[in-house]
Amino acid sequence: MENRDKIILGLEKAYLKLIEFKKYKNSPIITSKNGKIVEISPDKIKPAIYIHK
Repeated sequence: MENRDKIILGLEKAYLKLIEFKKYKNSPIITSKNGKIVEISPDKIKPAIYIHK
């Protein structure tokens, strides 16, 4: 496995843990879209999974 793949895998795991934590705490995810701050319910987010070969 290349370093790039390891980094992507680590970021994916961190992202999944963030969503899991936000669902547990019933707390919105704060992000920006087009320069504006947006709150997103963690229940509305479907995690994208990178498939390693």
